[in-house]
Amino acid sequence: MPTPPRTSAAPFGTDLLVVGGGPAGCAAARTAASVGMRSVLIEPDALCRNLYRIPALNNVMGGHTDGTTLATAITRELIDTPLCRLELGRRVTELRAHDDHVAATLDSGRRLTAPHAVVATGVGPVQPRAVSWITTSCDSPFPPLWRAGPEDAEGRTLLVLGGDRPIGTFLRAHPDTRTRLLVAYPASDDYKVEEIRDDPRVALHPVTHLTLHAPATAETRDRRGTPHHLTADATYLSIGNAPAPPPGDLRPVSSGYCPPTAQHPRLIVAGDLRSARYQRIQTALGSGAEAALRAYYAARGVPADSTE
Repeated sequence: MPTPPRTSAAPFGTDLLVVGGGPAGCAAARTAASVGMRSVLIEPDALCRNLYRIPALNNVMGGHTDGTTLATAITRELIDTPLCRLELGRRVTELRAHDDHVAATLDSGRRLTAPHAVVATGVGPVQPRAVSWITTSCDSPFPPLWRAGPEDAEGRTLLVLGGDRPIGTFLRAHPDTRTRLLVAYPASDDYKVEEIRDDPRVALHPVTHLTLHAPATAETRDRRGTPHHLTADATYLSIGNAPAPPPGDLRPVSSGYCPPTAQHPRLIVAGDLRSARYQRIQTALGSGAEAALRAYYAARGVPADSTE
């Protein structure tokens, strides 16, 4: 096992706080351990919880073809990493950066400190009320399409709001499921629906506006101004995601994302929280590992732009 670096972590009890237990956070904790750094990983749910809902993978190295096998492998590695302490079932309610340390307050009231924190809390599904092209009186949140399984879709018609790429993943994962997807999407999603255009189970509805009625009916207006009525058995979302940073000292831009270069030097952002452009499992893993190494070199006084 590598010798732990000489850092100022002794007064704080650990070398690194990792906020978020998705691919980026897990990669950060694993990489930190590989260079001898102790970490505490804080996650309100299970490790890699969203991976378990991805039925098909084709863009991750290592031979993993579905999210469950990848999540299981990552979880096993983290459990077997002695330098990483898991704080599962806990949420960070406040994250503060100080001159010489970071402090994270948990929902239990406990306060954890370390010289640096990797923040990888990712994103959550955008709800209809948050987009301008949808009007709805429905107060209850709708589930994203990637949470639907064959039992939810077999023999049923699903109204899908938005044309984001998880629709293609859903169709590839369930090629024999007899379902009908009514995909209503704005002009900004035109390029995203190309991969599903030829699937016979999909009916594309480009719209300028949609008024959603409970439980799964909608009035739409197409781009020629013609009104349409859509009726389905259930409504699912494929609008996209919104960043979910913990409260405190992170500095989001107008989009809500937290670019790494805009943050306090002791708060290192990784994974999908950085931007919408690189939201892939593979890039999340790489960014988490890089974030841990940034903390490692900073603890040793190595400048961030050093090539040595």
